[in-house]
Amino acid sequence: MHIESIMSDQLTRYLDVATTQAKLTAQNMANVDTPGYRAMGIDFEAEMRRMLGDGPTAAAPAQAGLEDGLVARPDGNNVSMDRESLNLAEAQLRYRTGITLLKQQYQMTMDAIHADNGK
Repeated sequence: MHIESIMSDQLTRYLDVATTQAKLTAQNMANVDTPGYRAMGIDFEAEMRRMLGDGPTAAAPAQAGLEDGLVARPDGNNVSMDRESLNLAEAQLRYRTGITLLKQQYQMTMDAIHADNGK
């Protein structure tokens, strides 16, 4: 496997985890007024370690779980819009970073192709 392919695979997995984080955050925000709703989330770093590993679970999608330790309101809902807004900003930053890195990787590949064609 070529280094470009390995990097693309890793960046794709990074983007998958960032996308999952953004989707879960949007789901939490949409349910802010739903009685009994419990916020869902992922441990980004743990998911990246798992997805970049060589084990049988590496190819599986990011695993979401209930967020532990959050204070619930009297109706049982534990979504905090402040916390979710921060999570969304973090997910967006991670996604933009991944896209930028992917663009740079493709640009380097294209530059190498054009440099080789120029000889």
